Amino acid sequence: MKLLRNISLDFRRNKVIYFLCIPIVVWYIIFHYIPMGGIVISFQHYTPALGLSGSPWIGFDNFIRFFTGEYAFRLIRNTFMLSLLDLVFNFPAPIIFALLLNEIRNRAFRRTIQTISYMPYFVSMVVMCGIIVDFTQSGGIISEAVAAITGTNPQNLLGNKDYFRTIYTVSSIWQGLGYGSIIYLAALSSVNQDLYEAARIDGAGRWKQTIHVTLPCISSTIIIMFIMKMGTMLSVGSEKVLLLYSPATYQTADVISTYVYRNGFETYDYGFSTAVGLFNSLVNTVFLVSANFICKKYTETSLF
Repeated sequence: MKLLRNISLDFRRNKVIYFLCIPIVVWYIIFHYIPMGGIVISFQHYTPALGLSGSPWIGFDNFIRFFTGEYAFRLIRNTFMLSLLDLVFNFPAPIIFALLLNEIRNRAFRRTIQTISYMPYFVSMVVMCGIIVDFTQSGGIISEAVAAITGTNPQNLLGNKDYFRTIYTVSSIWQGLGYGSIIYLAALSSVNQDLYEAARIDGAGRWKQTIHVTLPCISSTIIIMFIMKMGTMLSVGSEKVLLLYSPATYQTADVISTYVYRNGFETYDYGFSTAVGLFNSLVNTVFLVSANFICKKYTETSLF
């Protein structure tokens, strides 16, 4: 009863905020929670004509078919490799960029750099991938530069499976560097300036101030972002991969998300594609919970 009274009191005090949350809650229920009922498709030989109730139940056959199939190892390996590269390079890049921007004292110059770095994020993914394709095809700027450095003939870099992961990772950093740094710049703005003054009195230079003052003060933000990143470990940007890859690069570029797309929308194997997607989501959930548990145990910072 006490809990209900507290909720009622809080609702009366913050009535406007609760009403503003209604559209968001409704959106999540309609587009995120209700579709979760479709998970049952992964245990069926689903056909739209028969529907959920009429499609035959086949248990875990779709999952067994995936794990015993010829593409399972390749898909899991490629997904992990792209995700690992994204975690190792793309995750710390905005942090480093924010720390560098924070050291710039000329406000006009800093705002100019920020604006330029934000621009790629707001470019449509289709347009962005079109730019990447143009730059990396035979005769493109990047292709010509690689040819000049390596002493080889210009080639279509995206058509070469050995270059795909590098192109994907570098372009992701380029696209998300500026926008990803916003949350870290906000965290940096809240650092107590007296701590820097005390560090300077103790003889600490900028590097030591960064290590012993700045990073500890924004560590909770970094940890939260790391946990959220781990929760999407296997959710490699399917749209970008789909727009950049080709059958020639399947060996290193084909990931779980693109495989689900091809089976669901090209071969109409809905049950199988749902099963593969469910496996992907379950692994992401395990990563999220594990990362949250470890961070909470050792740093006392967590999402829940």
